[in-house]
Amino acid sequence: MTITFQLEDDLERQLRRDLGDLSQAARDALLVEAYRMGKLSIGRLARTLGVGVVDADRWLAQRGVPLNYTFEDFTADQNTLRELRGPTSR
Repeated sequence: MTITFQLEDDLERQLRRDLGDLSQAARDALLVEAYRMGKLSIGRLARTLGVGVVDADRWLAQRGVPLNYTFEDFTADQNTLRELRGPTSR
């Protein structure tokens, strides 16, 4: 997919000087914002970046983005862990 938009020439030069590859910077910004908004899961982000989930989390952390992990996620993970462990004897 290609997205095109116009920038004033002087702004484009400044951003190229400061950010380098504007296509990559725009893509990264879109992915970060989609993740922050909850529109993109960490798994989908990882697949889009072509990396594993741990590396995607690291990629987000390098950009100052915390992992989207809610209390509900924590509770679901606890329940899954209990199911996987099975009954425990005391």
